[in-house]
Amino acid sequence: MLSNAQTLPLSNPPTHSINCNGRLVELTKPKIMGILNLTPDSFSDGGKFNNEESALKHAEKLLKDGAEIIDIGPQSTRPDAGFLSSNDEIERTGKIISRIKKEFPEALISLDTFYSETVKFGFNEGIDMINDISGGQFDDTMFKIAGETKLPYILMHVNPSYETMHHKAKFEDITLEINRYFSKKTNELLEKGVKDIILDPGFGFGKTVEDQMKMISETQYLGFGKFPLLIGISRKSFIYKPLGKSPLGINEETQKLHMKVLEQGAKILRVHDVTEAALTIRQFCEKTEKRL
Repeated sequence: MLSNAQTLPLSNPPTHSINCNGRLVELTKPKIMGILNLTPDSFSDGGKFNNEESALKHAEKLLKDGAEIIDIGPQSTRPDAGFLSSNDEIERTGKIISRIKKEFPEALISLDTFYSETVKFGFNEGIDMINDISGGQFDDTMFKIAGETKLPYILMHVNPSYETMHHKAKFEDITLEINRYFSKKTNELLEKGVKDIILDPGFGFGKTVEDQMKMISETQYLGFGKFPLLIGISRKSFIYKPLGKSPLGINEETQKLHMKVLEQGAKILRVHDVTEAALTIRQFCEKTEKRL
């Protein structure tokens, strides 16, 4: 049964491109965003890359394995994680951004933060896009600063406060709820001068397993194709907990879900396991070419 938010899928899905510091990035072929957590307490890789040398080596591996975007996260947003200030984030990030840009100039760098001050720091260090899990709700000046940087902005659906972001909300129709949110927030971003917006429906943040599986099956209706869609389901509990597995034991299941969202128009996969996601994208592209 289709929700009120849905229409029939487009026979010719729209193509998208984003302007990253003057570099036009085409999203005709889906891209991989590799996760680089600088945190000591992330749920599956905490503490592995929280110094400059280990972070640089991991960035190199992510790029070698097929990532084109490196998403740098100085703060864990898992349930019950320690809370950092913007100053803490900036101190933890240090010179990692500029070092990656120097060593791997072809890499696109995304900064995962909900603080506008951290964005300003990252912009001066050379980031190419902003990944804000809060949708501008945790910092009133985020949209303003995003507009001033002219960087692409990743808009995620989430509950309205840091304290409630993991509270399981009850939605009559999750697809309709997400599209209402995207409509409101994208208008606000455009008014602030943000020209390149990427939509993230917010898997793992305040949603039931059932709603998240519905989001997978209705990916094609999220945002109506107006903006490119990022999907971040890597090592998420809605996959591994019902299976009784660990975050590291669900690669096969995750790649099947990745294929489902790619077939419905997803343009960016945010992942820990880049090699496996790259194979899924290759298989998707091969299937697509055979249909043409």
